[in-house]
Amino acid sequence: MMLLAEPTAESATDTSRPPRQYLPEDFLVTNWAAIEPFFQELQARSINTPAELERWLLDRSELESVLSEDLAWRYIHMTCDTQDPARSEAFQYFVNEVEPEVAPHDHALNEKMLASPHLAGLDERRYGVFLRSVRRASEIYRAENIPLKTDISTKQQQYAATVGAMNVTLDGQDLTLPQAADRLKNPDRAVRETAWRAIQARRLQDAQPLDQLFTELVALRHQVALNAGFANFRDYMFAALGRFDYTPQDCFNFHAAIRETVVPLIDDFDLERRQDLNLPALRPWDLDVDPSGQPPLRPFGTGEELLEKTITVFETLDSYLGNCLRTMRQMGHLDLESRKGKAPGGYNYPLDETGVPFIFMNATSSLRDVVTMLHEGGHAVHSFLTRGLPLGADKHPPSEVAELASMSMELMSMDQWHVFFPNPEDLRRAKKTHLESVLETFPWVATIDKFQHWVYEHPTHTETERHQRWVEIFDEFNQRTVDWNGLEKFKPYLWQKQLHLYEVPFYYIEYAMAQLGAIAVWRNFRQNPTEGLAAYKRALALGYTAPIGQIYAAAGIRFDFSTEYLRTLADFVREEMAAL
Repeated sequence: MMLLAEPTAESATDTSRPPRQYLPEDFLVTNWAAIEPFFQELQARSINTPAELERWLLDRSELESVLSEDLAWRYIHMTCDTQDPARSEAFQYFVNEVEPEVAPHDHALNEKMLASPHLAGLDERRYGVFLRSVRRASEIYRAENIPLKTDISTKQQQYAATVGAMNVTLDGQDLTLPQAADRLKNPDRAVRETAWRAIQARRLQDAQPLDQLFTELVALRHQVALNAGFANFRDYMFAALGRFDYTPQDCFNFHAAIRETVVPLIDDFDLERRQDLNLPALRPWDLDVDPSGQPPLRPFGTGEELLEKTITVFETLDSYLGNCLRTMRQMGHLDLESRKGKAPGGYNYPLDETGVPFIFMNATSSLRDVVTMLHEGGHAVHSFLTRGLPLGADKHPPSEVAELASMSMELMSMDQWHVFFPNPEDLRRAKKTHLESVLETFPWVATIDKFQHWVYEHPTHTETERHQRWVEIFDEFNQRTVDWNGLEKFKPYLWQKQLHLYEVPFYYIEYAMAQLGAIAVWRNFRQNPTEGLAAYKRALALGYTAPIGQIYAAAGIRFDFSTEYLRTLADFVREEMAAL
C-alpha cells in the first residue's frame, strides 16, 4: 500500500494543468494522424533498465490522460445539450475514428510492457495492483471486438438522446421528466397521480424503441464475450471490471441477504406510510410524498444556490472539501440545473490531465438534488485527492471504492444539513427521508443486478420473456405492499429508466456494496468525527494503488457484504432514524 502525503486545503485550489513531460504543451487531439506518432515512439523505444521502464510508463500515462480528458469534454458537451448535432458529431468522431485506432496500439503497449525483462525490477507494492489489471486487460483483448465496441458506444448514445428528449406537459407547462417528478412530492394526491401517469405514459411512448435498442446491445455485448472466450457477457464484464475480490455467486448471496434483512424493513416503512397518509392502499404515486402531509422540501432555488450551500457544508466539515468545489466553480466545471435537451441523470466526470473533475446533474430544487450534489461532490473530492498520483490508472479505482467516496459524503455531511434546512422540523424530515432512501438503495440495486445477471445468462431471450422476468424480480424486492391494479401495462418497462443497463452494464451492485461501507464510515464518523473524516480521506487518496480490501481497511471499515454485517449496519441506520 502506498503511503501518501496528507492533502492540504491549499492543494485543492490549484487550477493549473501539470506541465507535460512527454507531449508538447500545445498538443491538441485533432485526428488520429496527430496522435499515432506518440504510440509509435512508445512502441519502438528501447527500455534497458527498470528506471527507463518507469519513465516509459509515465510517458504512456500522460498520453492516455490527454486522450481521456479530450474524450471527457466531448462527452460532457454532448450530455449538456443532446439536441446539438455538432456536439454529438464531435463525440462520435472520437468514438468512431480515434478509439478504434487506439485500441490495438494500447494492447501492443501492454504486451511490450509485460514482456519486458525489467518488469520484475518494479516495486511490487507500488505497481502490483496496476500490473494485475494490465495482465487481465491483455488476456481479454480481441481485435475483432474493436468495431463491436464502436457500435455499442454509438447505440449507448442513442439512449441518452432518446431519454433526454422526453418531456411532458402539465398544467400548460412543458417539463422535463425530473421536473415533472417533483410533483410526486405534492401533498395533493390528484396532482401526484396526474404527474405519475404522465411520466409513465411518456416513457411508454418510447418503450418499444428502447426495448429494441436494448436487444441490439445485448446481442453485441454477447458477441464481444464470445470473441474473448467467455460463456456470456456477465463473465466477460467481471473480468473487464477487474472484479478480483468477489464472484457472481457472491452477488447472488448478497441479493438473498438483502431480501432477508432489508426488504422486510422497507415493507414496514410502506405500511407506516400508508397509515400516516390514511390511505386504504398505497399506489405508486404515494411513495415520494412526505407522509406528514406537508409540502415538499425546497432546500434551494437555483443551481448557484445549491452550489453555494454545498460549499458551505463541505467547508464546515473540512476546508479542503470546500476548496475542491470552489475550484470547480472557478473553472466552470459544473452544470447543475435540469433543462430541455439535457441528458438524464448525474455524474462526476474525472478529468485525468487537469485533475479537476466536472459535475453534471439535473437539479429541480428537491431533497434528492441535495443528496445528488453531495454524492457527486464526494466523487469530486476523490478526484482531487488522487490528482497527484503518477499514473492515470492509479486515479481510477473500481466502483466499489469510487461509490464509497460519494455515499459516505452523503452521510457524513448530514450534521451540516441545517444549511439547507434551517427549520428544525424540515431538517428532521430531510434526514429521516434520506436514511429511508439509504436502506431503499439495497432492494433496488439487488433488482437491477439480478436482472442483469439473468439478461446476459439468457442472451437470446425474447422481449416478452424479458418483461416477465423483470416483473418477477421487481416484485421480489420492491413495493410488495403497493397496489398496482390497473397499472400493469407500465410495470414491465420500469427498468428502462435505469441508464446503467444501457450505458454502463454491470456497474450497479457496487452501489449496495459501497452503501454498506458508507454506513460503516458514517458510524465511525459519529463516534470520532476528526479521525473518521481523516481515515476517509486517507483511504480515498490511495486511488487504486491497493486492493479494495486494503482501501476499506484504511478507512477503518470492512469490505464485507455478509448477512450478518448487513443486518448490523441496517440496525444502526434504524437506531439513528429512531433518534430523530
